Amino acid sequence: MKIRLENLTKKFPNRDKKQGDFVIAVNNFDFEIPDGKLVGLLGPSGCGKSTTLNLISGLEEPTEGKIFFGEDDVTQIPPESRGVGLVFQNYALYPHLTVQQNIMFPLQNLRGAEKLSKDEMKRRALEAAKLVQIDTLMERKPAELSGGQQQRVAIARALVKMPKVLLLDEPLSNLDARLRLQTREEIRRIQKATKITTIFVTHDQDEAMSISDLIVVMKDGVVHQIGKPQEVYDHPTNLFVATFLGTPSINVFNARVQEEQLYIGKEAVLKTPGIADSNVIAAIRPEGFLLDREGPFTLQLDRVEVMGRDTSVVCGHEASMSDVIRAIVRTDSVVDEDKDTVRFTLIPSKVHLFDPATEEDLPFTL
Repeated sequence: MKIRLENLTKKFPNRDKKQGDFVIAVNNFDFEIPDGKLVGLLGPSGCGKSTTLNLISGLEEPTEGKIFFGEDDVTQIPPESRGVGLVFQNYALYPHLTVQQNIMFPLQNLRGAEKLSKDEMKRRALEAAKLVQIDTLMERKPAELSGGQQQRVAIARALVKMPKVLLLDEPLSNLDARLRLQTREEIRRIQKATKITTIFVTHDQDEAMSISDLIVVMKDGVVHQIGKPQEVYDHPTNLFVATFLGTPSINVFNARVQEEQLYIGKEAVLKTPGIADSNVIAAIRPEGFLLDREGPFTLQLDRVEVMGRDTSVVCGHEASMSDVIRAIVRTDSVVDEDKDTVRFTLIPSKVHLFDPATEEDLPFTL
């Protein structure tokens, strides 16, 4: 099911009238979600991603704009008639019901021509349970399940109605790190198996980038960039997107371009063809540093952290916009920790320049 959002806007009354009559939670969202894809809505808390999900599901009514499922305008259609499956952050399972009864619950509310026999409901519940691999737990109650198992029950309950659209609102935030990884892989497997158009809301960029076909990066109700995860990571349109994506965070410096050379502090660290002489913000991904004793970029060495699969060289620089600079290098790299400085060559594709006034990207190529 293709979903199309046209100029979607949601305003809420502002309790603090000094700051205006309304708070704009979603501002002129215009986007088409392809059929059968998994799309991640990504951004910090309060950016409008959950509100967008609630608008698509029908739990919220838009102030302006329209929502289409396929070619059908569903803007004024109630939630129960939209054919959506919704999974919440807190699972929302009924504690007094078994797993089977929780999964069957949405089917028991069907009426008219859609009403199912008890045997058919059980069959569908078992199919959904097998899909999320909890079919051996059907007689247990939620209190007897782990967090990951409870989340699977919630997903099975959403899938049992065979929805046109699956909506997941931060479904992994209550799980520990190992279980989050396992469950997000399961969500991707289930989505590929069912081919249901799925929208996944999260503030965790690792989650969004690892399982999404497309990501939508939001801030303050505004969409800043839409694209394939790797494309957005490699080519951020502005400083916010660059700093929000990536772990560890991108390193940001006050810099300048002079005669098509990037200067950070007093050092010319990289050629920047096509960029006019100006002050810029330079952002360098942690993996964009190559240890080089003759390299053009000198940083103050603080410490070296061995992380197992790679090594983090923690540094400082007077032009840095944060207290810590992290350079990620191979574990077999040798850093002389007795010295006060360490030198690097920069990988051009991992360096991004931004206009200090607009914070928009200033593209260059070598």
